[in-house]
Amino acid sequence: MSAPTDIDQRHLARAIELAQRGRGQVNPNPMVGAVIGRREEILGEGFHQTLGGPHAEVEAIKAAAGQDLDGATLYVSLEPCCHHGRTPPCTEAIRAAGIGRVVVASDDPSEHASGRGLGILRDEGVEVVVCDGELATRARLLNQPFRKHARTGRPWVLFKSAMTLDGKVATRGGDSKWISGEASRRLAHRWRSQCDAVAVGIGTALADDPQLTARIPGVIRQPRRVVFDSLARLPLSSQLVRDARTIPLTVVVSRAAPRAATDALATHGADIVLATGENETARVRSALDQLGADSIGSILLEGGPHLAGAFLDAGEVDEMRLFLAPMVLGGRTARDPLEGEGVEAIADAARALTLECQRVGDDLLVSARMREW
Repeated sequence: MSAPTDIDQRHLARAIELAQRGRGQVNPNPMVGAVIGRREEILGEGFHQTLGGPHAEVEAIKAAAGQDLDGATLYVSLEPCCHHGRTPPCTEAIRAAGIGRVVVASDDPSEHASGRGLGILRDEGVEVVVCDGELATRARLLNQPFRKHARTGRPWVLFKSAMTLDGKVATRGGDSKWISGEASRRLAHRWRSQCDAVAVGIGTALADDPQLTARIPGVIRQPRRVVFDSLARLPLSSQLVRDARTIPLTVVVSRAAPRAATDALATHGADIVLATGENETARVRSALDQLGADSIGSILLEGGPHLAGAFLDAGEVDEMRLFLAPMVLGGRTARDPLEGEGVEAIADAARALTLECQRVGDDLLVSARMREW
């Protein structure tokens, strides 16, 4: 198998760039971009634009219509599919177009894929080159929600919080509006629009009566709202329940929840998930298993501290994005961003794989990737 050339690297980088245009539009499918080239020349390019729509490879082939693709090279950010799903297999379209070489940035860890498409292409005489290094890493990081869901069946979890310089998310009386600035809140709404679900605990739901919607221009679909509410205390008069028939709402309850309360929530349009397990961390994993089985591939976890701590204890926080605001609260009983059990020794602490910082308005955004899938 030949190594990728400098030209290959440039065209593949373009395919990864194209893939990002599908962010928030194709969940829970992966973002994919494709370029068809012959040496320096680009003959066609495309990306996966909508869930259920043509895949990136097919879009690139359509864009190259009328040109001779015999022996051309296809550059794609994710290995081509070989199964019938919402669309036909891309391997068939590649063979029919006469493409003689395929350069791939990253594997597809799904059970029905995982190298099968590349094997089919090789069997048909197509040269296949799989990249490694920086481009492969970029392509994998682009689709962390898809990769985790494919490997574990659970959603990828992004924990977001806004805190003061002394690490507090609310005063001792519970006041938290607003710690972060307007620019940070707009960005958080963008993240909501890019995830399949937004999750909070019942404490946040009762205190704030939130909508948990993405209230920014250009939103294609609203995320599912998820409330972890072990005793089914969410009021039927809450904004979440009032909108449940138009914007999906899931309430995660325990066996201790009164049947009358769960039935009432269901009658008003909420989906009920019964989380089982001997403790809170086990119930978090149980809920994530069920949400993942319902095609939820990514969750924006907005807290509060009790629920966030339970997710961390369960080992289910994949990335953190923390806004640090230029203010100090003080106070022994002011709220911390994460509660839960935590660890006894520094050596047992969860360590970030990467750390990035940027200014957002008056705030500082710290992004920490905790795991790579």
